[in-house]
Amino acid sequence: MLKTGIKGYAEATVCQENTAVARKSGTLSVFATPAMIELVEEAAWKSVADELEEGCASVGTGLQIRHVSATPVGMRVVCRTELTEVDGRRLVFSVDVADESGRIGEGVHERFIIESEKFQKKADGKLTG
Repeated sequence: MLKTGIKGYAEATVCQENTAVARKSGTLSVFATPAMIELVEEAAWKSVADELEEGCASVGTGLQIRHVSATPVGMRVVCRTELTEVDGRRLVFSVDVADESGRIGEGVHERFIIESEKFQKKADGKLTG
């Protein structure tokens, strides 16, 4: 049973592969915003996965994220999420991202609970028109 207060966690160490220059989101060797978004999604989906009904998953449907500070290669980045709202199949998470020096990101992430097989079939149907 999904209830508010469920907490999520994900972490990464900044390396060349997750920099802005490598992810094509900029020209600098700092932690890329797309890499930060991946941490947000990972922390959120993993936090609720075991609470979902068999055959269900959650998919990201919205982000309101601010990337407020740059993180250099070699530093560890940690993302923490908390489920703050459950509205039917809609889930809302507060997001806090920090490196070893302090906060680097914050915001809100929204996910939606789906039936995995049905969802995949609908997506694959786009291939056949």
